[in-house]
Amino acid sequence: MIMSPSSELSLRQALVDSGLVSAEKIREIAPEAEGTKLGQVLVERGVITVQELAMVIQWRMSRSIVNLKTCPVQPDAIKLIPESTARRYNVMPLTLTNKVLRVAMSDPGNVKALQPLVAQARVRIEPVLARADEIREAIDRTYKTYAEIGKQLSRVQPPSKVATGEGISFDTVAEAPAARTLDLIISEAVKNRASDIHMEPQKDRVRLRYRIDGVLQDTMSLPLSAHTTLISRLKILANMNIADHRPQDGQFSFRAGSREVDIRVATIHDTCGEMAVLRILDKSFSALKLTELGFSADNLKQYENMLKFPFGMILISGPTGSGKTTTLYASVSHLNCKERNIITVEDPVEYRFEDINQIQINPRAGLTFANGLRAILRHDPDIILVGEIRDAETAEIAAQAALTGHLVLSSVHANDTVGALFRLLDLGVAPFLVSSALIGVVAQRMVRRVCPHCRRPTPAPVDAQLAYCKELGEERSEFFYGSGCSSCANTGYLGRTAAFEIMRMSEEVRKMMVDGASPTQVQAQARGEGAASIWRDGMLKVKAGITTPDEVLRSVFTSG
Repeated sequence: MIMSPSSELSLRQALVDSGLVSAEKIREIAPEAEGTKLGQVLVERGVITVQELAMVIQWRMSRSIVNLKTCPVQPDAIKLIPESTARRYNVMPLTLTNKVLRVAMSDPGNVKALQPLVAQARVRIEPVLARADEIREAIDRTYKTYAEIGKQLSRVQPPSKVATGEGISFDTVAEAPAARTLDLIISEAVKNRASDIHMEPQKDRVRLRYRIDGVLQDTMSLPLSAHTTLISRLKILANMNIADHRPQDGQFSFRAGSREVDIRVATIHDTCGEMAVLRILDKSFSALKLTELGFSADNLKQYENMLKFPFGMILISGPTGSGKTTTLYASVSHLNCKERNIITVEDPVEYRFEDINQIQINPRAGLTFANGLRAILRHDPDIILVGEIRDAETAEIAAQAALTGHLVLSSVHANDTVGALFRLLDLGVAPFLVSSALIGVVAQRMVRRVCPHCRRPTPAPVDAQLAYCKELGEERSEFFYGSGCSSCANTGYLGRTAAFEIMRMSEEVRKMMVDGASPTQVQAQARGEGAASIWRDGMLKVKAGITTPDEVLRSVFTSG
């Protein structure tokens, strides 16, 4: 087997990356060997097979190996290849896009296996490389899951009404098929890294969607006959009233394999029936560090300097889903030490931290953000986190707390940093109080990362090129895009990061706020002082190959 010098030098790392053999094992068996010699030694010692060595070499040439332990699988793809066929040829259907079925194979060049797959699926087959043992495990795991969902759904019957015709029997909705089906749906969502599950009744079906990396993806369709029983089962788990069709909220805990997650449930009745959204909160979550959020070096330095202030208020702004809570949690985690008393008031408390006192608001019991914040001030806090400033009373108390020796962190719904300032004014906070209390404001958006497994330079649409050139002042026609692979569910994106805009409250900006300057004037002053826009930070991430201009155009919207 002949390899180029560059390939020889990289074979050691390729073997480690593939998961076939550890770096420690290679150092133990063949510390000096490289390239072809290394492969021969490992094969002779029985560490890997000839077929596995060939697979790794092919991967180094094509960069298309698939990790079946983590990649999601589309139900539509599963339907095209029966389990018997998958086992016979040891193949795993992954995704179906534009009538192209992507299939994992240990030998993508096996024409004898490809021909029956094309005949069976009646679509074009795109083979990708995967380990044979992982394919067998994926077949066992995936076909069992979807077959079990179908089996359980076939046993779910529409719940019978009690004598009044209005209620639903508790025993009916607690029956095994509905419970098992719901467990499987949640388990699949957790495995696929979904943050939300949407169960939406339609005229002839129940549409099931997962939100992955901030984007909703169709997962499967459930029979309409199972809808009422599944919703009722969900309500019982979340301690909600199954006979009440008005909007309700609840929550419950769920174990998906070795992971413990909290599920927040919200239901509401639309024209086709009762829909539900399940938010998945991983209990094993550990707060990200500030360095892991996506801050550039300059922005990180600015923000860390803001957190060094002993008192004052720092606001995180952005729309729903822009990562404000994650940034707040990373901030208090950064500040947490035994010398400080940190107290939070949140709705809801999404994740729990050791050594930080967290309070869940309860409006029904009279515990609102304002009341909770007022009570916290009597408990000698050093740092206060207010989940969100929603009303004038909370805003006023938070600003006063910031002026009386406390560091206050909070979030507010606004499009950009300047918008957050004027949002406080709209809530009735006096201009002098805003200018005196605020240390600075951070605006942010979440953008999807380009999949590292399938990214390649690709010509960009004209509008994307123009947006990039306008912001950074340089012409460029090609950017890194993901072509779509099994690791990213054929989307071209895997994971997310944040784009930031930071504005420190300078003396000039404080004076302008007191003098009644307009948002445009304040923004111009901030730009003149060097505050980079969120657009620029997004495009700098495009330049670095982290995201795409299309993703910045989709996610970053401001008035500036």
